Amino acid sequence: MSELNQLIENIELLKPSNLHKKDFLLTWEKSVDDLKQVLAVADALKFLHKHNINTRCFESGLAVSLFRDNSTRTRFSFASAVNLLGLEMQDLEEGKSQIAHGETVRETANMISFLTEVIGIRDDMFLGAGNRYMKEVGAALDDGFANGVLNQRPTVVNLQCDVDHPTQSMADLCWLQEHFGSLENLKGKKVAMTWAYSPSYGKPLSVPQGIIGLLTRFGMDVTLAHPEGYGLIPEVVDLAGKNAREGGGSFRVANTMEDAFKGADIVYPKSWAPYAVMGRRTELLSKQDHNGLKDLEKNCLAQNANFKNWECNEKMMKLTKNGNALYMHCLPADISGVSCKEGEVAASVFEKYRVATYKEAGYKPFVIASMILNSKFKDPAKLLSEFRSQNVNRVFA
Repeated sequence: MSELNQLIENIELLKPSNLHKKDFLLTWEKSVDDLKQVLAVADALKFLHKHNINTRCFESGLAVSLFRDNSTRTRFSFASAVNLLGLEMQDLEEGKSQIAHGETVRETANMISFLTEVIGIRDDMFLGAGNRYMKEVGAALDDGFANGVLNQRPTVVNLQCDVDHPTQSMADLCWLQEHFGSLENLKGKKVAMTWAYSPSYGKPLSVPQGIIGLLTRFGMDVTLAHPEGYGLIPEVVDLAGKNAREGGGSFRVANTMEDAFKGADIVYPKSWAPYAVMGRRTELLSKQDHNGLKDLEKNCLAQNANFKNWECNEKMMKLTKNGNALYMHCLPADISGVSCKEGEVAASVFEKYRVATYKEAGYKPFVIASMILNSKFKDPAKLLSEFRSQNVNRVFA
């Protein structure tokens, strides 16, 4: 139990958090100590689960999920997280609700929240809309709670929006902390967050934005690399530079994968759609212009095909530090010769790091559970200590 004791002590040494009774929408809205607390609680929950100790802190209550895009890892991670804490899962399927009949966001948010403790939302399809929608839901819940409609104000957790993917980037940070031994050991590590070729288009910007917005806060030297015209939201790129200056690391933008990979400790090759394309796609989706969307997709796929050399392969990996950088991906990766003819990563590279990427993904349920627990309980260290002292089996042998 010494590992758990150390985690609890680390939480107690942090400055009082600003996580209690707050939503978790963007990592850069939280202090570094807040993020460290999320990481420590996630690690503690992972430890307790591994050692078969019950962490149910709710005897009743709902967790509602709203996924406006397809998902495997995040959907099941959210379900696992809320179950770990004792909540019952319920999907909000908009097609089976009254939303199609004109029900407002304010009304929907209140109607699903009478006995609800947390609402997880994935809304990454429309640039400029997803994060705004989450804030609108939050404002509706504030109103409902203030006026006595709701006995409790549910926490809103961002399961991916157009701007950030905080559960993914925080899971990535958990994995980096484990792989390199500590957060302190991440300082000065070189990260290559690069675009990579994909035979598809329209992939959200939120993963690369989440990575450059988070890792720059922990003293890392982050390079964002992409072909000309594949930039991210300018405000987020500017934010990454500011975070790097404040966090003691560095941030720069390059236009070749080779430049970013040279000497890198960590590589994160991931396809995304250009910022301008996502804006145009949002306009066409909102107008339900199907012909326009088909033309946009055709043009974008042709543009992507100009950069098939942006593949994480053995040759690229040899450019990294000692030719042995840590490969990361949010999954699913476009694996050349496996899931597609030509893609983001060579099969040999992915297979070498396959278990590592699965471990990376395995932190997500605990990160989500930590976000919920920190929002619902003012003193998470005390709660974790109670789990430790009660020592109730999660599964009875």
